[in-house]
Amino acid sequence: MHIPTLIAHKRDGGVLAEKEIRWLIEGFVAGDVTEAQMSALAMAVFFRGMTAAETAALTYAMLESGERFRFSGEHPPVVDKHSTGGIGDKVSLILAPLVACCDCWIPMVSGRGLGITGGTLDKLESIPGFRVGLSIEEAQQQLKQIGVAMMGQTEQFCPADKKLYALRDVTGTVPSIPLITASIMSKKLAESLDRLVLDVKYGSGAFMKTRALAEELAAAMKAVGDEMGVQVITQLNPMEEPLGCAVGNALEVVESLATMRGEGPPDLVALVLAQTEAITGVPREKLAGMLQSGEVLEKFNQIVKVQGGDVSALHALAKIQAAPVVRDVLAPTSGAVLRFDAGQIGQAALELGAGRGKASDRIDPRVGFDALIKVGQHLAKGDRIARVHAADEASAARAATALQAALSVG
Repeated sequence: MHIPTLIAHKRDGGVLAEKEIRWLIEGFVAGDVTEAQMSALAMAVFFRGMTAAETAALTYAMLESGERFRFSGEHPPVVDKHSTGGIGDKVSLILAPLVACCDCWIPMVSGRGLGITGGTLDKLESIPGFRVGLSIEEAQQQLKQIGVAMMGQTEQFCPADKKLYALRDVTGTVPSIPLITASIMSKKLAESLDRLVLDVKYGSGAFMKTRALAEELAAAMKAVGDEMGVQVITQLNPMEEPLGCAVGNALEVVESLATMRGEGPPDLVALVLAQTEAITGVPREKLAGMLQSGEVLEKFNQIVKVQGGDVSALHALAKIQAAPVVRDVLAPTSGAVLRFDAGQIGQAALELGAGRGKASDRIDPRVGFDALIKVGQHLAKGDRIARVHAADEASAARAATALQAALSVG
């Protein structure tokens, strides 16, 4: 096979065969297909798209490029969830231990935050000592021990995806539904799942800005799952305001711990229960009782302990990760909250240091927002709409101005 010919074929709207896609991905990982050539192919896919069969072939080739979870003998159902990202989306922190309490295994391979959306790994690492760098062998042993592992992508876990995403990030080809689908699904299917729930967000604080685009992405990912024999449940959820009342790494862990004590914000609890019910089959009334009972918090404590974290620090995390400056943000006018724009709030959190503009940036786990007001609430002028946690007074003032600008009342 001739690499430039295959690129030209896709550029001109042709369909690549499964063996051609597999050969290209194998060559890319081995270094025989250059970064320039793979960038050109990604751009061709960006403009020409891929058929469902092509997308499935790309997903499988990327999945097979490295290690994967393998389970032998009898074992509980292996399940997971994936969110396309949102502001204040800390569902994974609560869902993983809840699922593990339902006689399922959940090998959750997560990512880091980039841009305005946060990453599960960054949130977990705000817990002193927590180790996300598990090997697949360690994770599989941990599943047998406590039913759950929360880890990052290893060097040999879907390496084709890691290499290709780095190219997409610098060549303007990230927003391609076939490439997004293959990236997400290769990592999730490498977990050797029985069931997967996909939380596809849309709106100002999401990657997909419209419901129509979210529906297209959800359909593409479900088609790949069907092709590969995995039950995929898709849920579309708006991201026009932050999920819950906290945005920022340690602050979101604190809110998650409250939720695991049965004290969570209603919108966050509802989403956790809906997604857990979808992959476990356990009725949400029973799941809600498990949150209230403390069983889920105990399972989370087990995760923290097994992965090297300081369990005693969980109950003092707000103090351990306290920001130097904490100040209230006040409503500039009275009325009902019509909008509290998630995209603007996410950008303000990024500028505080809670997120990354590029992959090499360091994050500050202390900073962010809590006590965020929710749409539908009524405000009097001067009421608190949020609390800013910042590294210094100047950044706190900028963030407060940004939050006031994100608020619409009527």
